[in-house]
Amino acid sequence: MTGLASPTLSKRERIVSRKLIELLFSKGSSRSTSAFPLRIVFMEKKREEGEEPIQIMISVSKRHFKRAVKRNRVKRQIREAYRHHKTILAEKVPEDKSIAIAFIWQADELFDSQQVERSVKRLLEKVTENV
Repeated sequence: MTGLASPTLSKRERIVSRKLIELLFSKGSSRSTSAFPLRIVFMEKKREEGEEPIQIMISVSKRHFKRAVKRNRVKRQIREAYRHHKTILAEKVPEDKSIAIAFIWQADELFDSQQVERSVKRLLEKVTENV
């Protein structure tokens, strides 16, 4: 059973495999698009047995925010926005495929949650067009 209809973001929906992260950021295997203040890197791959159809990771660099409190706030905003809008993409993923997504923060300033949510929604719609 997948967590698509679920309003939560489970541990299984997160990218934890170093191998998958390297594959996601290697040249040629993934695509990228941005909607300020976020950039998204994504790739389609064959779904493994028991794997979630969509897996995400969130990256907020120390270069942008020195204090962990601010980095954690941004990550929380992105996670919440993704959780609200993940059905946009979940409905379009084929049964035999899965999508790995990395959200990367690009701004040096904080934004309100509504703006982060608009950016996440726009990015998920762009990914949907490319799937």
